[in-house]
Amino acid sequence: MGVLSIIIPCYNEEENVFDFYDEFMKNEKFFNEHDLEFELIFVNDGSKDGTVDKVKELNKKDSRAHLISFSRNFGKEAAIYAGLQKSVGDYVAVMDCDLQDPPALLPEMYTIITEEGYDSVATRRVDRKGEPPIRSFFARQFYKIINKMSKTEIVDGARDYRLMNRQFVDAILSLEEYNRFSKGIFGWVGFKNKWIEFENIERKKGETKWSFWKLFKYALDGIMAFSTAPLAMASLLGVIFCLVAFVFIVIIIIRKLTIGDPYNTVGWTSTACIILFVSGVQLFCTGIVGQYLSKAYLEVKKRPLFIVKEEL
Repeated sequence: MGVLSIIIPCYNEEENVFDFYDEFMKNEKFFNEHDLEFELIFVNDGSKDGTVDKVKELNKKDSRAHLISFSRNFGKEAAIYAGLQKSVGDYVAVMDCDLQDPPALLPEMYTIITEEGYDSVATRRVDRKGEPPIRSFFARQFYKIINKMSKTEIVDGARDYRLMNRQFVDAILSLEEYNRFSKGIFGWVGFKNKWIEFENIERKKGETKWSFWKLFKYALDGIMAFSTAPLAMASLLGVIFCLVAFVFIVIIIIRKLTIGDPYNTVGWTSTACIILFVSGVQLFCTGIVGQYLSKAYLEVKKRPLFIVKEEL
C-alpha cells in the first residue's frame, strides 16, 4: 500500500477549501483501485479570512485533511517547504487550492511515475488564457531571460503543480536555503522528470494574490538564486565605461595638441547629462551587488523559513 501526500498552500482561500476537496475526491475510485492512501496537508500562510476554520471543519468530515497554520504570512515558498517537511507519503504532490491545478491529472501523473520510471511529473500551461496581456508578455520575457542567464532550465509556463517520489522530495528538503525559488530548485536537483501540458484554468472563486509587483520581485529572486550573470553584467558595464572614458581622454589630448581646443566650448548641459548617465549606471550596478549581498545577509542570519502557530 502506498501513501500519497498532497500539499496545498493557502492564503485567503476559504471559498475554495471544500471545492478543492470535492474535486480531489473524484479520484477516489482510482486511489482505491491502486491501493493508495492519501493525506491532504493544507498550509495556511497567514490567511486573514476563514481558511483555518474551513480546514478544521473539513478535518471533522475527513481526518485525512491536516492543517499547518503559520503565525503570519511567510510566502508560498515557505508553505511548500513546510508541507514537504510534514509529508509522509511515498509520493508527494504540490497543488494550488484555487483549482487552477486540476486534480484530474493526478491519476495520469501517478501512472507515469510508477510505470514509466520517472522521479517527477511536472505540469506547464500551454496558454495564458484569462491573464492580462501585459502580465503574459513580461512572464514570457522572464523565462527567456532566466534561461539565457542560468544553467538550470526553467520551462516557460511551468506550474508548481507536480508529483514527486520520496527520493526527489528528500533532495528538495536537503536544500535549506532561506531565499527559495521552487521552480529553479525542482530543476536544479535533477532526476528524471516528465512534463505534461494543460490549458490554463482560471480561478474558480476568489482573486489572485499575485500582483504585478509581487511577481516582479519573485522573478528577481529567481534570477539571483540561479544565476550570477547580473554581477558579470555589472562588471562588464564598468569595463566598457572605463574604455569609453579612456578613448575620450585620448581624443581630448590629441585635439589639444593639434588645434588647441580641449572641448572647453562644450556646454554644461551635455556634461551634466554625461555625469547623470554614468552615475545612473554606477547606482544600477551597485544595486545589483546590493541585492546579492542582501540575499547572503538573510542566509547567514539563519532565521527559520516559517513559524507554525498550530497544527492539526
